[in-house]
Amino acid sequence: MAHTDHSDRTPQRTPHGTLRTARRGLRREVPSTVGLLADERDFTAMRRYRTFTFDDHAAYLRGIDGLLKSLASQGVHTTVALFDPEEYAEYCAESGLDPDTADSRGRFTARIPGSGAAIAYTGQPIDSLVPQLISTAVRRATWEYATTLLADLGECADCGQDIGRAAFDRASHLLLRLLEGAGSGTHHLVCSVPAVDERLLAVLRTECPDSSPDGPDNSSEDGPDNSPDNSPRGPGGAPARLDASQATEFVTVLAVGIALESAGGVVLRTTRADDPDRLHGWRLQRGSLVPLTAGEVFSAYCTDADTGEPVSPESGVEYCPGFDLGPDDTGTHH
Repeated sequence: MAHTDHSDRTPQRTPHGTLRTARRGLRREVPSTVGLLADERDFTAMRRYRTFTFDDHAAYLRGIDGLLKSLASQGVHTTVALFDPEEYAEYCAESGLDPDTADSRGRFTARIPGSGAAIAYTGQPIDSLVPQLISTAVRRATWEYATTLLADLGECADCGQDIGRAAFDRASHLLLRLLEGAGSGTHHLVCSVPAVDERLLAVLRTECPDSSPDGPDNSSEDGPDNSPDNSPRGPGGAPARLDASQATEFVTVLAVGIALESAGGVVLRTTRADDPDRLHGWRLQRGSLVPLTAGEVFSAYCTDADTGEPVSPESGVEYCPGFDLGPDDTGTHH
C-alpha cells in the first residue's frame, strides 16, 4: 500500500467564496434543456397532473421567458424543446414512470433534443421563440414523413436500384443546378409536393457570394461549411452558405415528388442589393423540373390559391421564366 507523508504539511482549506466561484464556473459548463408547452391545448392537457401547478398559459410563458433570461445571464447554454403531452404520457407508460412528478417531466425533457423539435435559446423574446419552435417541429415532421415515404418505395423493377435513394440523389443534383443557375445573391427556395395524405412543403434559404478574393469562405451563421467539393458555388467560386438541415429537408421533399412522379413545383426568389427581386418557377413533370414561362410565374404568384381570384403583383419584383437546369441523365425508376 502506498503511503504519503503529510507530517510537514498544513491542512488546506478552500474559502467558501472560492467554492461558490468554482460552482458558478462549473454551472456554465453544464447545458440546460427547458421543455416548452407552446400552445393552449397542450398546456391544458398537462393541467390534469396535480404536480403541474401552472393554471394560466400566458403567465406560464412569461415565467419561461424569465427563466431563459436568468439562465442566459449565468452564461448557461440553453436548449428549448417542444414538450408534447401525448408523447410524454407514452414515454412514462413505456418506462414505468409516474407521469405526475416533476422528476418524470425532467427525464422526458432531457431526451427531447435527441429525437424531437428543439432550438437554441439566443435571447429571442418568447413571442418569437414559440413560432420558431413550432416551425421547427413542423419541418421535422415533414422530413420524417417524407423520409418514410421514400423508404417504403422499395426497389426499381427494372434495375433493382432503391427508388427512394435514387430520387434523393436526383433531387440533390437538381438543387445543385438551381443554386448554380441562380448565381450570386440571397436565394429563397420553396418546394411544394402533394403526397398521399397531405401537401409537403420545404423552404431553403441560401446565400451565394459574388466573389471570393481571399479564397473560399467556409463560414456561415451555422458554423463551418463542411459541404462536399461539388456543393453549389457562387460566380466567384465561394461555396453557397446554407443550413444543412434545411437543405436535407428540401431535397427530401423534392425527392418524394420525383419518386412519385406527382404534381408540384419549385419557386425561387433571388434578392440582390440595388436590384429588384427576381422570381423564377418550375413545375414537376414526370419526375423532372420543367421551367415555367414568365406568364406562368406571374399567374402563380398573382392568384389566390384558395379562391382563384387575382391578387395584385408585388412592387419591385420581376416575374421571370425558370431557367434550364440542363440535361437529366439520372434515369427513371419504377
